[in-house]
Amino acid sequence: MELQSEQRAAVSVATLWEIAIKHRSGKLRLTFGIENLPQLIETQNIAIINITAVHTCASIGPEPTTKDPFDRLLLGVCAVESMQLLTIDRALIDHPLAWRGK
Repeated sequence: MELQSEQRAAVSVATLWEIAIKHRSGKLRLTFGIENLPQLIETQNIAIINITAVHTCASIGPEPTTKDPFDRLLLGVCAVESMQLLTIDRALIDHPLAWRGK
């Protein structure tokens, strides 16, 4: 899918953090060193969004049914940055801040 001029691709530092945790625990195998992940993302013209206090405290509409703190934080980033969360997580897919393909 090609992004429209007003759309942008971004990834939260929270996502990188979660990937690193899963990789180090053995739950996620990578074909490259985890230390190269930020550079790999940036070479794909994907912005990396730093986490701020505003993201952690943002109003996100209905709270997700999941108790995963990363899910809550990602929704907070989306709310503050006026973005939508691209996810296949069934607990998040129907959230108003989740992206729905056309």
